[in-house]
Amino acid sequence: MRARGLAVEVLDGDEIRTNLSKGLGFSKEDRDTNIRRIGYVCRLLSRNGVAAISAAISPYREVRDEVRRLIEADGAAFVEVFVKCPIEVLAERDVKGLYKKALAGELKGFTGVSDPYEEPFAPEVVIESNLEAVEFSVTKILHELERRKLLGLERDNILSPEFLSAENYSAAGREA
Repeated sequence: MRARGLAVEVLDGDEIRTNLSKGLGFSKEDRDTNIRRIGYVCRLLSRNGVAAISAAISPYREVRDEVRRLIEADGAAFVEVFVKCPIEVLAERDVKGLYKKALAGELKGFTGVSDPYEEPFAPEVVIESNLEAVEFSVTKILHELERRKLLGLERDNILSPEFLSAENYSAAGREA
């Protein structure tokens, strides 16, 4: 996106908790407050022509939908990308070891284990990170942004409809 001339800001969930939401815990109320804060920053950035990417776990559908309404009310686009992955795979990938602790009952209130994760009903993009190569997932997101005219069309093979075929999906899944 930056390579295409867009101003982009990524709001990382861990960084936000350290700098903007310090002192918040992991109760439903605190998680909702954290997501509302991230949504507010995304609204401010969007108002000023910056593409805001929220890279945070937002477990509750109601607050996600609330943030969507507020951002869209400002005239900005909201593209929900649901990154879907089985808990077992997340535990294997987790460098902090938090999923393994949660699955062992050592951590309470852990999203997707002992606390719910409410899947979105109709996300604009679904990424199946246990089946797709990163490049394929990125292509799906860029394709959606292009389809919505939020990003100029790129004239290369990676973004062609042929690349997004079921055959490449299966091949990408085997590589992931």
